[in-house]
Amino acid sequence: MSSREGLSARYTRWMHRLHARWSSLARPAIGFVSQPEPRTIGSFARGRQLLAGNYLFAGHLIEARGMRIWDIDSPDAMFEEEIHGFGWLDDLAAVADPKTRELAADWLWGWIDLYGAGKGAGWTPDLTGRRIIRWIHHALFVLRAQNQDASDAFYRSLAHQTIFLSRRWHKATPGLPRFEALTGLIYAGLALEGMEQHVAPAVKALEKECRTQVDDQGGIPTRNPEELLEVFTLLTWAAAALHETDRAVGREHAAAIERIAPTLRTLRHADGGLARFHGGGRGLEGRLDAALAASCVKERHADGLAMGYARLSAGRTSIIIDAAAPPGAKASGNAHASTLAFELTSGRRPVVVNCGSGAVFGIEWRRAGRATPSHSTLSIEGYSSSRFGAGTAKADMLVDVPKDVRIQMSQSAEGMLFEGGHNGYLKTHGLTHARTLELSMDGRGLAGEDLLVAIEPADRQSFDKALTRSQLQGVPFQVRFHLHPEVDASVDMGGAAISLALKSGELWVFRHDGKLKMTLEASVYLEKGRLRPRATKQIVLSGRAMDYATRTRWSLAKAQETPISIRDLNRDEPDLT
Repeated sequence: MSSREGLSARYTRWMHRLHARWSSLARPAIGFVSQPEPRTIGSFARGRQLLAGNYLFAGHLIEARGMRIWDIDSPDAMFEEEIHGFGWLDDLAAVADPKTRELAADWLWGWIDLYGAGKGAGWTPDLTGRRIIRWIHHALFVLRAQNQDASDAFYRSLAHQTIFLSRRWHKATPGLPRFEALTGLIYAGLALEGMEQHVAPAVKALEKECRTQVDDQGGIPTRNPEELLEVFTLLTWAAAALHETDRAVGREHAAAIERIAPTLRTLRHADGGLARFHGGGRGLEGRLDAALAASCVKERHADGLAMGYARLSAGRTSIIIDAAAPPGAKASGNAHASTLAFELTSGRRPVVVNCGSGAVFGIEWRRAGRATPSHSTLSIEGYSSSRFGAGTAKADMLVDVPKDVRIQMSQSAEGMLFEGGHNGYLKTHGLTHARTLELSMDGRGLAGEDLLVAIEPADRQSFDKALTRSQLQGVPFQVRFHLHPEVDASVDMGGAAISLALKSGELWVFRHDGKLKMTLEASVYLEKGRLRPRATKQIVLSGRAMDYATRTRWSLAKAQETPISIRDLNRDEPDLT
């Protein structure tokens, strides 16, 4: 971050806290006009862990039985954001026994004592919106058996936070943070006495965000599927709260819900989890089903493109492919270099995956998880298909992304066919990566082809220079297939194939055309809610590009069927023009 950006961030934080203190001087609310039903889904297991003094937030586990979370030294900013967002209140409410109620009350009123006057952390529009929603959802849970003074403090703090949001929501970053701020403002305006005047401006602002942030395909600029789910959930909550108070849902608001629902169905694997791309995870358990049910939107896209992803599905198999360039630096600071990477799920079992986001495990893991080798696609050794910026301000952003990503989907005699290509290695090596994936009609076999090709005369000159730099040893590349940790992989006799045993009893077999070296290597599976990366394995095909066109073919098929054959080596190269 540059010194100018750092100064701007400090100024914004100072203004947030100043407005928070001003808000504390306003006339407080004295109770609820109406209260939405609790819609946040917590984890019973996590609630029990919190009660036992095991505090797991943002990848950090702190054992501090008997200590309030506010008395713990936060190991990093992400940990601090999680505790001030009050997501843990969902988990305690999921247990809902007297001990967890007492703990929730202790922590909530502890926050009011320490931070309620606008001091300290937690006073950003998105965190305030997130916190207000949880307080309103679980008000009956925490207020039971509280005296009048405690109740007054609760309502007074909610009013202060609402007034703060009314003044500062526009400073939230467009996208999910602003949706959180506006949904929290709508919730509070509808629920609290004396706050009704904030509803109409918030609804109007939410309409504008729906119009500008949700595109015609039902996607968002970050292309993060899990973030899209969170936006969708907030929109359905806001719509439900408006309906319950006999207020109309705006046209843009309703239209955004109708556009997003089919897109989320496209981005959902056969096991119900979301595809893990661009910093997103599978989504909280039950969140997607609950949001789709609340939307009452039954439509889904036919297999094809949605938010820049392509979907192939047949039988019990789903494949989701990143079929577009990563979002630019202005849209997302967490984009991944994953163009043409895919994930495959069979029934309820993920098979081929991407490593995922390493953000909760620190800066190094976050950066590693965003690189092309952490995805199930081809990468040229030492390079990603998109590259990080240079210098302090842009070092964490993908600024050099493929300028030309072309795809085509069609129905073939054997099944569904995806063909795609990108020019992410054109500048460095003069090479275009093309990938073909063909899923059989019954979903029991996938045939793939990866091609590195220098097309134009200028591209061939660049490739010749790269070849010279390698001392005519060729440009080294790898095609990687990261496996889910629950897949038991083993190299078959002779090393010609790799067997993948799933816990469901299915057996898949991976083969290739023999042109490249095949190895089974260590990999990691990165996911939220864990202390450290999970160990897993990856299939790696390694080779060197010596000519203007280098092709490799591979297949993945269920062992119960005759393995699909490698395609005719004389097949025409895909049309990349």
